[in-house]
Amino acid sequence: MAQKSKILIIGGTGYIGKFIVEASAKEGNPTFVLVRESTTTHPEKSKLIDNFKTLGATILIGDINDHESLVKAIKQVDVVISTIDDELIADQVKLIAAIKEAGNVKRFLPSEFTTDVDHVNAVEPAKSMFGRKASIRRAVEAADIPHTFVSSNGFAGYFLPTVGQMDTNTAPKEKISILGDGKSKVVFVKEEDIALTTIKAVDDPRTLNKTLIFRPPGNTLSFNEIVSIWESKIGKTLEKTYVPEEQVLKNIQEAPFGLSKILLSIMHSVWLHGDGTNFEIEPSFGVEASELYPEIKYTTIDEYLAQIAK
Repeated sequence: MAQKSKILIIGGTGYIGKFIVEASAKEGNPTFVLVRESTTTHPEKSKLIDNFKTLGATILIGDINDHESLVKAIKQVDVVISTIDDELIADQVKLIAAIKEAGNVKRFLPSEFTTDVDHVNAVEPAKSMFGRKASIRRAVEAADIPHTFVSSNGFAGYFLPTVGQMDTNTAPKEKISILGDGKSKVVFVKEEDIALTTIKAVDDPRTLNKTLIFRPPGNTLSFNEIVSIWESKIGKTLEKTYVPEEQVLKNIQEAPFGLSKILLSIMHSVWLHGDGTNFEIEPSFGVEASELYPEIKYTTIDEYLAQIAK
């Protein structure tokens, strides 16, 4: 069996990053996590770091703004996976520069884990967020760095526990709001499944210089279909309110700038326009995750909602 790549994860204490670290370590890859000095004493993140150590990961101290620490860390590995937060996406140019200087990286996965940014038609502020990620893609390509772009689409753990409702922390039992007509196909994948697939992809020649796009059949449904599944789980028919696009756009415009405004604009792109599914995955640029890895049992939306309903 070929030796597994040594993987450096930057942003490993973030939302999707912690799943990537765990999957890397459990799959037997020598796993390194770059963290800031201040993160090691953070009340919650220090617990994550302790867990990473328990899994066998090596913790390296560094910062995306510290070129020397980046190069030093990168020289120890074969693959770099960035899972940094959206507000730091543009700073990955510093990571690209460090990878070029180190000269040893055989695969770079920049921070994406969202809709395929080369196939979206979003309004602000999501338009700018997707644009920054697309700019990093172009910078990676221009630098001639071997890469894989990961388009995981929606995080199941972020949206499904409330069945896509932004104004509550619990799943709806009486009423539900549906953006648009609810007919566009959307994709939600469990975070652990995204992480495992990502780690499998780092040594896969089929994903080299391609976009890895997640569309498992059981995870690719219309919002109306998701609501119908939820109703079957709770044995009730919900009162449905369909929010027309004009109102969605008005809500985006009037929302205070912040997470809710960004989420609304992403939801407009994905749930109304179907930007996660309304294009063909051509071999020239992409591969589909569940087709590449049929051995992975992706947790379906039906299975996920069944657990929530218990």
